[in-house]
Amino acid sequence: MVKDKTVAVVLAFFVGGFGVHKFYLGNNLAGVLYLLFSWTLIPSLIAFFDFIGLLFMSEQAFNMQFNGALPGGNLLRSATDVTAALEQLQKLYDKGIITAEEYEEKRLKLLREL
Repeated sequence: MVKDKTVAVVLAFFVGGFGVHKFYLGNNLAGVLYLLFSWTLIPSLIAFFDFIGLLFMSEQAFNMQFNGALPGGNLLRSATDVTAALEQLQKLYDKGIITAEEYEEKRLKLLREL
């Protein structure tokens, strides 16, 4: 599941004291701890700092940390997605739309994503 930064920021602000943003971001252990100690209001204070951190985090950094993105900003692809992209690339090459150099460069880039 691809996580959205805006959703995470809103959750941290409104229900962060209960750890909902931690569950959304996939950190279930932290979410349970926030929930268990929510009566102390300490998780609410920590969630405020989480909110600030998420708010000022760049989209690229957010995607790298929570969505498994590559440093170039592209999300990691599944093997099925890469295979489909390779098939499309082969069709473009067979039709003469791209050159052999372009084909090889893009093919190697896709294979590195596996």
